[in-house]
Amino acid sequence: MRKFTRLSKSPRIFREAPAESRGAPRITVIDYDDKHLQEKEVKNAEGCFHFKRTKTVSWINIDGIHDHGLIEKMGTGMDLHPIVLENIMNRDQRPMIEDFGDHIFVVLKMLYFDDREKLIKFEHVSIIFGKTFVITFQEGGGDVFGSVRERIRNPKSRIRKHGTDYLAYALIDAIVENYFIILEKFGEMVEGIEEELVSDPKMGTLRAIHELKREMLFLRKSAWPLREVIDRMEKTESNLIRKTTGIYLRSVYDHTIQVIDTAEILRETLSGMLDIYLSSISNKLNEVMKVLTIIATIFIPLTFIAGVYGMNFRHMPELEWAFGYPMALSLMLGVGILLLIYFKRKKWM
Repeated sequence: MRKFTRLSKSPRIFREAPAESRGAPRITVIDYDDKHLQEKEVKNAEGCFHFKRTKTVSWINIDGIHDHGLIEKMGTGMDLHPIVLENIMNRDQRPMIEDFGDHIFVVLKMLYFDDREKLIKFEHVSIIFGKTFVITFQEGGGDVFGSVRERIRNPKSRIRKHGTDYLAYALIDAIVENYFIILEKFGEMVEGIEEELVSDPKMGTLRAIHELKREMLFLRKSAWPLREVIDRMEKTESNLIRKTTGIYLRSVYDHTIQVIDTAEILRETLSGMLDIYLSSISNKLNEVMKVLTIIATIFIPLTFIAGVYGMNFRHMPELEWAFGYPMALSLMLGVGILLLIYFKRKKWM
């Protein structure tokens, strides 16, 4: 197991660069049913409107939410509620779900771990699904939906035989499953800190523990409203969600509970590690004080002997003795050895 300090100083919650600094939004479409599959990239919103009238399932993914004109055109062409458009562009919107009759709007936080930069990144994701279409809006080009795309490309997969509600479930499930990957990364880091606490705790260790605790709190805050969203989605009476899909949503709900519980366990573990850190530092200080005490105890009688023969009185018998100096040194050495033997027998060192 690698030590925490070798993994990174600490994972950090990292907000993506402002969307306004990026290029033009990218629109990709996957249109499919059990026998048909088409993947393509369209240049504008108008190229997506006809997918609302098809009998197939159309997944329209838009990377980039900074182009307000594009979002407004999508809203007009796909008959989306104005509140939906406002919430799509609000990056600070907490996870939520709204049923507008002919379409359902879901807001989530997509978290993923950047192994290269050792950073926790998150994006604002909006999912809108109606009878024949699913629209996803993302801040940037990176996502965790690769597994969903691969399942769609497989003609024998279950997703090819179901509707838009199942696709929406698959996208939400991919987001939740990635939370477990992040928790696994955190678990490795916690183990690294535990090893460091036992071997050589430092001030950097304490800082790392506090940062991990903060990020566990963030993860828990992201997962908690997600649990409410999935619960409401499962219990909705909308005709857009079939009863068979509700069973799968219940499974995702259970996964969110596991994420919350695991995050809470890691937070409690980190809290306990703070106590271990303080105990380790205290024990280390006690060891240092014990060594200093032993050294001081040995030198006390040696200092006394040197002080006696350093008084320089005229009538001291040993002053004129030829062996006085080596005798004094021998006496000091003998006293020091006797004290060391005594401390050893008492198991003080």
